[in-house]
Amino acid sequence: MSTQICPILRVADAARSVEWYAQLGFEQIFEHRFADGMPAYVGIQRDDAVIHLSEHTGDAPGPGLIYVWVEQIDPLAAHFGTTPDDMPWGRDIEVTDPDGNRIRLAEARNPE
Repeated sequence: MSTQICPILRVADAARSVEWYAQLGFEQIFEHRFADGMPAYVGIQRDDAVIHLSEHTGDAPGPGLIYVWVEQIDPLAAHFGTTPDDMPWGRDIEVTDPDGNRIRLAEARNPE
């Protein structure tokens, strides 16, 4: 068994957030509610990366910040109208979801 970490981000409207995260290539993999009308708890996934989005007010009071490694940063940077920053470890951009959570997306540098 491998160790995996799954960040939880607080969101006000899970359905809206699922749509926003689709821009980053994430797809919804589950939704849980204790009963009709209760807050949603949703899982989204891109490749092996999983994020949980929670409407529960006690979960992960934020806003939060997560770092996501991607294979190609340029298409995402173009989509959001920004230019990647060159860092010693790679090239990255930062975007903010509708709830103020910051998402840093990065492409690793090729070893020289």
